[in-house]
Amino acid sequence: MDIFKTKNGPARGFRAAVDVVAVLGIPYAAPPFGANRFHAPLPAPAWTGVRDCTEFGPIAPQSAELPGAPVWSPGDEDILTLNIWTPAPDSGRLPVLVWIHGGAYTFGSSAQPDFDGTALARAGLVVVTLNYRIGFEGFGHVPGGEATGHPDNRGLLDQVAALRWVRENIASFGGDPDNVTIAGQSSGAASVACLMVMDRARGLFHRAIAHSPASPCYTRDIAAATTREVAAAAGCPATPEGLASMTPQALVTASDQVVDDYRRDPASGSRHYDPSLYAPVLDGDVLPADPLTGMAAGATREVDLLVCHTTEEYWLLDAVGSCAKITTDEQLALFAQDFGLPDGLVAGYRAAMPDAPVLDVYLAVFGDLLFGEYGNRLAEAHARAGGRAFLSRFDRRRTGPGGVVRAWHCADVPFVFGNLDDDSLAFLIGGTPTPADHELARRMMCAWVDFATEGNPGWPMVDNSTAQAHIWSADDGLVDDKPADDKPADNKPTAPLAPPALPALPALRDLRALWVGGDFPLLRP
Repeated sequence: MDIFKTKNGPARGFRAAVDVVAVLGIPYAAPPFGANRFHAPLPAPAWTGVRDCTEFGPIAPQSAELPGAPVWSPGDEDILTLNIWTPAPDSGRLPVLVWIHGGAYTFGSSAQPDFDGTALARAGLVVVTLNYRIGFEGFGHVPGGEATGHPDNRGLLDQVAALRWVRENIASFGGDPDNVTIAGQSSGAASVACLMVMDRARGLFHRAIAHSPASPCYTRDIAAATTREVAAAAGCPATPEGLASMTPQALVTASDQVVDDYRRDPASGSRHYDPSLYAPVLDGDVLPADPLTGMAAGATREVDLLVCHTTEEYWLLDAVGSCAKITTDEQLALFAQDFGLPDGLVAGYRAAMPDAPVLDVYLAVFGDLLFGEYGNRLAEAHARAGGRAFLSRFDRRRTGPGGVVRAWHCADVPFVFGNLDDDSLAFLIGGTPTPADHELARRMMCAWVDFATEGNPGWPMVDNSTAQAHIWSADDGLVDDKPADDKPADNKPTAPLAPPALPALPALRDLRALWVGGDFPLLRP
């Protein structure tokens, strides 16, 4: 029987494939409601008898309904659970991959169909996925903070609790607690970057994979201002008692109302374009520094880092109606002003995209601003501080029934998990996968497995003179990621180049300066 011993009690899984056992919905911490609400996670209670772990646990409070994924039901409380796929529980210790889902710190769960760990387990990993608190429950600032037992970054603390559970229990599932890789996408990737600089997470993992890391961390002032807006929308005082008097459903509804207010108001500043109310808070305790600063200071040099972003990130956000539609020069100029972009940056993109409509220029700038350049800078800062870093870009396109299928946000995830055939993912990848798609997925999975096993995905590391990015497409290759005048005259690529989606832009130097100078406009109130 597929029964596994944990410190809380035995758990029964099921055969997800002939050679893979899945164990789903294992509690790693106590339900974070009632007396535990807005507090750091507490240990999961023990159970007697064998716990049936054949279904995903409840997901965190949210309003999103994602294709193929469960929805949150008010009253669901045992949300801090994780899931394991293991190929060989009795064959020694295998590398462990712990996946942190994205969703703007507001939606998503480990139960999404693209996160099924069966294919990666068959490739040689023990795969762990987890739920954690999101929205106000996980990232909303409660006045008083740690002094009143209500720390910031409760969602990050949940992730740390899950990693501690993995360290203490994963050997029973055939995993090696001394060879753990954390991985995530979007806000999950940004969580990975935060965990890398958190003292509380030190020693709990050894490598890190960040796909499309989202950039912003918020100051306490920004987080406190958001709390006041949400409390006003909920009709309660912005106090610990007032917030606790609101149900999780009420705070989800209030947060959605605040987001909608920003979307409707073009004069509301940077949050108008794609409102993200919640993000990790620079509280000086749980999160002592933003990841870029921490990496530059060498805080993460002992952890190997693999960064990837898609070449057309923001086209997905436009397709699903998540971001403002910018179609005129006047709107584009206001966008640049609202984000404090340097003079000439938009003109640089226009020069590189001479025939593109305004909307495409806006999406290219926004995607690089929030995802592409931030990820590149993380890898460079890590390498310059003495760490091992690798870069890649996902640039797979195809022509589908509706036209060209973009290399957009989230499109890479089904490939690295090897889950291309689920009908609910057809929108992301543009319809039925082709044999070339399956071959690309095989190569991407191999890179993840090799990196998690030995710290080498199969292409050169970033160093001080080159930032070569591996291109994931039908024809893989390397492209040099530095502008020409940033490189020594004798610098030559070590492998054939594959063209990126957009040419290397002089304007990217201005985006790079925002990150290196530490003055990114999203950190401003």
